[in-house]
Amino acid sequence: MPLLPDQSSDWIHAHCDGGSRGNPGPSGFGAVITSADGTVLAELSEFLGIRTNNYAEYSGLLAVLAWALEHGHPRLKVVSDSELMVKQIQGKYKVNSPDLKTLWQQARDHIAQLERFEIAPALRHKNKEADALANAAMDRGMNRKLAAKEVESLPLRTRPAPPAVRPAAAGMLRGFTKDGAIHILGGTRLPDGIFVKVIPE
Repeated sequence: MPLLPDQSSDWIHAHCDGGSRGNPGPSGFGAVITSADGTVLAELSEFLGIRTNNYAEYSGLLAVLAWALEHGHPRLKVVSDSELMVKQIQGKYKVNSPDLKTLWQQARDHIAQLERFEIAPALRHKNKEADALANAAMDRGMNRKLAAKEVESLPLRTRPAPPAVRPAAAGMLRGFTKDGAIHILGGTRLPDGIFVKVIPE
């Protein structure tokens, strides 16, 4: 019997997560999609409005499935820290909620269009990037300014741009250093021998 070619490189992998602040409350999902070698193919993050946590989890899965189908990837492995959603998709749990039943059916319809599909649970600390993207979506929707520690927890690719440099305070001169020398902007000349304090902006 001839050996089948190794098709492991055909798989793409996705970590997805969803959350709600209030349950129901402001909600969002996040997902990171990678190739078999770990190359990031896409990062998905969307605010969903006032929804439940489970609705947000399913929305993350649906976004990943839609992306895989749209971009021609027929083999998909998904990891989520939502035990409920994972086991419902696997057929181990019944879907009792009418809202989730609709999302579950949409997910099953998308999965049927793939050649191969796998979904598995993961502990929250194994799903950090997707969790950070879901929280970033909720923050955007709530127009909430991120704290420094929260910014540090985001993947580098999704961190907000640093704030614009503020104008120099009154009495302070602006300039730059080059080759060890200080150059003052605006044509101002300093007397010889003066001491200066350089403050990076």
